[in-house]
Amino acid sequence: MIDVPEGFRSGFACFVGRPNAGKSTLTNALVGTKVAITADQPQTTRRAIRGIVHRPEAQLVIVDTPGLHRPRTLLGERLNDVVRETLSDVDVIGFCLPANEKTGPGDQWIARELAELRAPVIAIVTKTDLIPHATLPMRLTAVSELGDWAEIIPVSAVRGDQVDLLADLIVARLPEGPPMYPEGDLTDEPQAIMIAELVREAALEGVRDELPHSLAVMVDEITQREPVNGAQPVADVSVAIYVERDSQKGIVIGHKGSRLKDVGTRARQGIEALMGQRVYLDIRVKIAKDWQRDPKQLGRLGF
Repeated sequence: MIDVPEGFRSGFACFVGRPNAGKSTLTNALVGTKVAITADQPQTTRRAIRGIVHRPEAQLVIVDTPGLHRPRTLLGERLNDVVRETLSDVDVIGFCLPANEKTGPGDQWIARELAELRAPVIAIVTKTDLIPHATLPMRLTAVSELGDWAEIIPVSAVRGDQVDLLADLIVARLPEGPPMYPEGDLTDEPQAIMIAELVREAALEGVRDELPHSLAVMVDEITQREPVNGAQPVADVSVAIYVERDSQKGIVIGHKGSRLKDVGTRARQGIEALMGQRVYLDIRVKIAKDWQRDPKQLGRLGF
């Protein structure tokens, strides 16, 4: 039996919003470490990533979801399905709207979807560090007109502004119950998935607008080398980056492999921190033609 204080709360909260609304950055800020990759590209988040926040009086499990959008491919439809399945099974919903962008049709469409749900919705105005403080009241007014929200709170995950207050507002709406994860767990994502995401994050850095949608990553193999003469352990990690066309393969690899080398260097640093050991990272770039629209290939790539 777990000894927890009287009135202890535990439950799930989901962050939803348009692509690039700051959901993953906010998730990482609340958890206190990196559990979700971030990039200035649409469709950066493609899975429901769980981050676990431990407090003396509560355990909050945050589910970071892909951006909800009008899909143009089968992949887009399946990402929206992930969001809707998550929304139907959480205790609190955080609707993220970036402060540096005007409220638009996409936000209105999401607001209408959220109005049909039973869970309380907190409107979160993200990225407040990107706008002058004097313009914030107008942004909050525009968000208030979108729907009937349980709360409206402006935050900056980058500066940490009001992140703890947001956690307070969410925790207050969780049901009472024991923790669902052991103390110290920060995510329940499998190691291979997190490694693939770190490689994808590195590969997204600085690429053209059309490429991020066409880029998928899978871990083929993780093996441990036998230590020799007391040397530090080394893991061999084999990863495949999938693109849809030959021209995209050239973009990922770069001139004489220079870009792929940079991707490997950035990704390896994150993977070594994740695994707590030295890593030899082998990255191959492969073509899976039109995989975003092919049900069989989507299934093989984990969507």
